[in-house]
Amino acid sequence: MELRINGTAHQVDVEPDTPLLWVIREELGMTGTKYGCGLAQCGACTVLIDGQATRSCVTPVETVAGAEIATIEAVETDPVGQKVVAAWIEHQVPQCGYCQSGQVMAAVALLKQNPHPTDAEITDGMVNLCRCATYNAILDAVKQAAAA
Repeated sequence: MELRINGTAHQVDVEPDTPLLWVIREELGMTGTKYGCGLAQCGACTVLIDGQATRSCVTPVETVAGAEIATIEAVETDPVGQKVVAAWIEHQVPQCGYCQSGQVMAAVALLKQNPHPTDAEITDGMVNLCRCATYNAILDAVKQAAAA
């Protein structure tokens, strides 16, 4: 099956129900997308599928053939992604950093759908979990990226 990831076509030979996360990490070697809970609860595995934040740990690869998939590896090729990453750095959002690739991808999706979200919309849109509890820094970084 062919997957289009970060603008490049990849041929993969996997079972159709294989989670996209495993294909990205194990078959293609893109390890920026993390495994967290495996239940679509934490968001560490968030990627963009046709611009929508999606939990790749529960997304069967057969459902995304033909879709445009974006991972953290290519986030800075997107102007919104560049702004989000710059704001993340300026606000020193990560502590342990494990969830941050998913957080960044969720923020990019949010800002593409709503370029000027309110604080409440950011809180509602940024539902990925962070064990280090950097939620205030995440809020500030998303607001800065929106203003940029």
